[in-house]
Amino acid sequence: MNIAVKLMHKFKDYDNQNKLKVYRDKTELVRKRNLEAWDNGRLQAESLRLQKEATSGTPLDELLVDAYALVCEAAKRKLGLQPYDVQIMAAIALHERFVIEQHTGEGKTLSAVMPAYLNALTGEGVHVLTFNDYLANRDADWMGPIYRFLGLTVKSVQAGMSLSEKQEAYVADITYVTAKEAGFDYLRDMIALDEADTVHRPFHYVIVDEADSLLLDEARLPLVITGESGSSNDDRIRFAEVARQLEREEHYDFDEFQRNVYLNEAGSAKAEALLGCGNLYDSHNSHLLTSLNCALHVESLLKKDVDYIVRDGKIELIEEYTGRVAENRHLPDGLQAALAAKEGLQPLAGGRILGMITLQHFISLYPKICGMTATAHVSAMEFEEIYALQVVRIPPNRPNIRIDQLHRIYTHKEAKLKAVVREISSVHATGRPILIGTSSVEESDMLAEALAVVGVPCHVLNAKNDAEEADIIAKAGEIGAVTVPTNMAGRGVDIRLGGGNPGQAEDVAKLGGLYVIGTHVNESVRIDDQLRGRSGRQGDPGASVFFISLEDELLLQFGIHKAIRAPRQDNALEDPVLRDKIAHIQRVVMGQNFHICQELNCYSDMVEDQRQILYEERFRILKGEKPMSPSEQRVRLFYIDQFWAEHLAYVSYLREGIHLESLASRNPIDEFHEQITQAYEQIPDKINSESANMLVRLGESNDPAIWEKFGLKSPTSTRTYIINDQYIQNKRSSWTAMTVFAYWIRKMLRPVFGWEKL
Repeated sequence: MNIAVKLMHKFKDYDNQNKLKVYRDKTELVRKRNLEAWDNGRLQAESLRLQKEATSGTPLDELLVDAYALVCEAAKRKLGLQPYDVQIMAAIALHERFVIEQHTGEGKTLSAVMPAYLNALTGEGVHVLTFNDYLANRDADWMGPIYRFLGLTVKSVQAGMSLSEKQEAYVADITYVTAKEAGFDYLRDMIALDEADTVHRPFHYVIVDEADSLLLDEARLPLVITGESGSSNDDRIRFAEVARQLEREEHYDFDEFQRNVYLNEAGSAKAEALLGCGNLYDSHNSHLLTSLNCALHVESLLKKDVDYIVRDGKIELIEEYTGRVAENRHLPDGLQAALAAKEGLQPLAGGRILGMITLQHFISLYPKICGMTATAHVSAMEFEEIYALQVVRIPPNRPNIRIDQLHRIYTHKEAKLKAVVREISSVHATGRPILIGTSSVEESDMLAEALAVVGVPCHVLNAKNDAEEADIIAKAGEIGAVTVPTNMAGRGVDIRLGGGNPGQAEDVAKLGGLYVIGTHVNESVRIDDQLRGRSGRQGDPGASVFFISLEDELLLQFGIHKAIRAPRQDNALEDPVLRDKIAHIQRVVMGQNFHICQELNCYSDMVEDQRQILYEERFRILKGEKPMSPSEQRVRLFYIDQFWAEHLAYVSYLREGIHLESLASRNPIDEFHEQITQAYEQIPDKINSESANMLVRLGESNDPAIWEKFGLKSPTSTRTYIINDQYIQNKRSSWTAMTVFAYWIRKMLRPVFGWEKL
C-alpha cells in the first residue's frame, strides 16, 4: 500500500474517531435525561409536545436528545430492550445522514427507531427500506409498540396489497417497505390518470437497511413497468441453433476476464453461411447480428444452475451477490428471449415499457438519505461518489473475538471439495454448528450430496421463501447444525448461539462458537465480510475460513493458474504471495465493477433528468395545480405517458446500437446524449399537438365514458419486473468489428511487450 493511500486511511480513521467522540458526548446527554420515574401518561404528553415543536418549525437537531431519551424509555417498557450506548451513537449518525457500519448482531433494527421517530415528528413520513418483504413485516411488527406508545402510526407494505391497503400504509408516520416495492409503487403512481389512484406522498426521510446491497450491489438495476403484453413471433430458436454450432477458439473467443464473447473471422463466415444473410456487419443485417450475439452470449457465458435455473417451465435468474433465485428478475429483452430459446422454452411476450427507474435514481428522490449495514467501509468511495454519503464505523458493544483464519488454497476444485467435506465432517463430529456459504445453487446441491455420502445431514437454502429461510438461518447456531446457504440467504436475521437457548448457547460457546466456511472468494471483499460477519455476534466466540481453488471462476478469469503453475496436489498450497495475488484480484474486480457502474450511469443519468422534468409537469397536472378542465387534464396525462413510452423505446434502441458510433471516431456516450436530447426536445410539441386534436374530437367533454370510448384510459393490466442491467454492459462490447480487431491486436501484442494480467 503506497504512502498516499496510507495517509488517506489514517485521515479517515482520525475523522471517524472525532465523530465518535461527538456522538459519545451526545449519548451521555441522552443517558442523563433519565425518564425512568415518569409514568406512561407523562411520556406520551412529552411525545405530543415534541410533535408540536417539530411541526411548528423547531429544528430536529434541537429535539434529538429529548426524542432519543423518550424512545429509549419506551423501548425498555414496551419491548424490554435497553439500547446500548453504541446503538444511540449509531442513531445519531443516521439522523445526520451518514451510512453507518454496525457489526452483525449489534441491533441495527432498534438503532433505526430513534431517527425514524425523530424525523417522523414533522408529520412528513419516514420510510425504512428493507431487503425483503419478510423483514419489512417483521420489523414493523417488532418495533411497532414503541411508535404506537409514543403516538405515531406504523405500517408495512407487502407485494400484492390492494390499492387501499397501500395507501393506508404509506400515509402512516413510519412505513417499512422493500426498496423494490416502493420503487414499483412510484412507477405505478407515475402512470396514474387520477390522483385517487396514487399511493405515495412526497418523499421526506429514508433509512436504507442493508445499505451496501440496496445502494451499491443493486443500485443500477432498472425497475420497469409495462403495459399489456403483445403477441410474440420471435425467431430466437434459429439463432440458438446457430450459436450451438460455433466452437470456442475456432469461431469465437472471450476477453481476458471472460465477461464478453467475440466472433472471429471464421465464426462470422460460418454464421453468415448458416443464416444465408451475406455480410453480417452490413447495416441491414444489424438485427441479425444483435440476435446472434445474444444467442452466443447465453450459450457460452450463462450457465444453468449457476446463473439461472429452469423451474415449472420458466427461466428464473439467480442473484449475482446472494446466489439465490431472484424473484421477478429478467435479462434485457433480447437476452431473455435468447435464454428461453437456449432451453427450448417459449419466451414471455414483452409488453410496452411505460416507465423505468433505477434503484439508485429512485432512492435519490428522497431529500434526506441515510443507511446502515455491517459492511460499508470497504466501499466508502462508492457511497461518497454515487450518493455523497460518508461512512461512519460504529464500534461494537463488545469486542469482536472471532478468529478469521488464512485462506486455504488448492490447485483444483476436486481437492478443494474433498478438503471442505473433510473439514465439515471433522468439526461436525464435535457438535459445533457450521455455516457454509456457497457460490451457486449447483455448488450447494453438490456439497449437500457429498456430505450425505459421509453421513453429515445439512439444510440447503437456495429457495425464495424468505420466512422459511429466516427460520432455518436463526437455528444455524444450534448444536450439530450444518447449514448450506447460497451466499447471503436469510440476510438480516441474527444467528444466535444455541438457536437462542441460553443453556445450549453456553455449550456452543465452549465448542468455539459458529464456524463459517466460504467455498470461494467473491468479487467483492465486502461480500466475503458479510459471510464472516454471521459469526462472532455481540462478542460471541466464532471462526471463519475460506477454501479456494485455482480453478475457481474468478481466479481463472485472471489466469492465476498459469501464473502460479503449481503441480496438481491434494494438499493446500502454502504461499503468502498467492494470498496477496488473490486479494489484488478482488481489488481489481471491485474497481472494474465500479467503473462499469459509472459508465452505465452516464447513459441512465440523462434519461433520468429528462424523466424528472417531464414528470414534474405531469405531477402538477395530476394534482390540478395547472388550470385546466378535467378533459384537458385527462388528455394531456394520456399523451405525456404515450410519448414518454415511445421515448423509452427509442432510448432502448439507441443503447443497443450506440457502440457503432466508435467506428466513426465519435464518443458513444456523447453521441447518445446528443441523440436523446434531440428526441426529447420534440416531446412537448407532440403532446401539445395531439392534445389539441383530441380535445377537438372530444368536444371538450368531461364525461369519463366518452374518454374511454376514445381510448383515454390506463392500461387494463400492468407488469413490473427488474432488469439485470450488467448484461447490457457485457453484451454491448461484443457487437462491433472494431472491438474484435482491438481485442486481437491486444492479444498479439501482450506477449511481445510482456503485459501481464496480474
